[in-house]
Amino acid sequence: MQVKVIPAPLGGFVSAVPSKSAAHRLLIAASLSERPTELSLPVLGEDLSATVGGLSALGASFHKTENGVRVIPLDPQRIPENPLIDARESGSTLRFLLPVTAALSDQARFTGTGRLPERPIRELLAALTHGGVRFSDERLPFSSSGRLHAGAFCLPGDVSSQYLSGLLLALPLLAGESEVTLTTPLQSSRYVALTMEILRKFGVFSSVKGITFTVSGGQKYRSPRRILTEGDWSGAAFFLAAGALSNELTVIGLSEDSLQPDRAILAYLEDFGAAVQWNKGAVTVSPRPLTGIAADLSETPDLFPVLAVLGAFAAGETRLLNGKRLRQKESDRIAGTAALLTALGGDCTELPDGLIVRGKPLCGGMLPAFHDHRLVMAAALAGTVSQNPTVIRGAEEVRKSDPGFWDHFKKAGGNFDVL
Repeated sequence: MQVKVIPAPLGGFVSAVPSKSAAHRLLIAASLSERPTELSLPVLGEDLSATVGGLSALGASFHKTENGVRVIPLDPQRIPENPLIDARESGSTLRFLLPVTAALSDQARFTGTGRLPERPIRELLAALTHGGVRFSDERLPFSSSGRLHAGAFCLPGDVSSQYLSGLLLALPLLAGESEVTLTTPLQSSRYVALTMEILRKFGVFSSVKGITFTVSGGQKYRSPRRILTEGDWSGAAFFLAAGALSNELTVIGLSEDSLQPDRAILAYLEDFGAAVQWNKGAVTVSPRPLTGIAADLSETPDLFPVLAVLGAFAAGETRLLNGKRLRQKESDRIAGTAALLTALGGDCTELPDGLIVRGKPLCGGMLPAFHDHRLVMAAALAGTVSQNPTVIRGAEEVRKSDPGFWDHFKKAGGNFDVL
């Protein structure tokens, strides 16, 4: 799919889509509960569909409702024999369901597509192996045998916080207490806090002291019956940035108290010089002259592409650092963002762990999306304020996280043609 974005300012109102990060965790917790749960989740992107598929393979079922989905939990005593967990291209699905499946089933198969077989998983497999699970390979596709048992686990904290979140979801199901000790400092720590918050909503608790997380075994997931999926800060960031670049824009449906790390987009926008205002559950961003910033992305790597586009329209230099993990996303997101800016006439220097962007108006052009939904969104944002049209090849990649992105884009004033 090719989309030609014609320069036109965005503005007005946009509704935030449900948080993909929260929804993965909610779907899993609901599937492990003792009774059905109604989730306000009207839209499932490809990643969430992968998690639904994996949980279905374990025996859960999902039924569309007027406002979302009704989750019928799996029966731990009747897990289908040798289930196949197809994570598609979703790293979250794989890293969460690996430990959960190992806690429930003596045998299972795992597969995935796209770049997922190349993304980091070895450290999580090593931890699970220590817990009694055996794997046929370290790279997808592979099979597992043996049931996970409680004990002491070690994980790096700087490869993926999803390793830790996956274990926190699984360990309460085991008999006996477990401990997870981090061998390196935890990055994206607020995603772990989000996991723990959602677990508490389902009556499951863990504790942390220093670098060690303690989880009691034999806990029961207890459904709150109905639960709201909060708005997605990662997707909203592109529209909030548009408010800083063109016309005043308001996003509704976001939580001011959210634990999602990408809520930090508001602080970054203020650092750039934009005006940010909260009003009764809605956040409004207004344009002002922008000046380059320095940003440490160790906690907020998903904001990298949108911050790079903002840097292209900010006076001076913007330095985006400590994002080495971005090279292991759906694409090498550092190289992809640098290529995006360069193709549109920008001025940037790629670093091993980030990017230096020098303010220079973008002129438009043609570029691939590198099979990365976040790069499509960044290119669309850049196209609204470039001097000439921007043609994006692979524009359908937004389906991974927000199937309705182009509709939201159009409602906000975006002008584009599907070629």
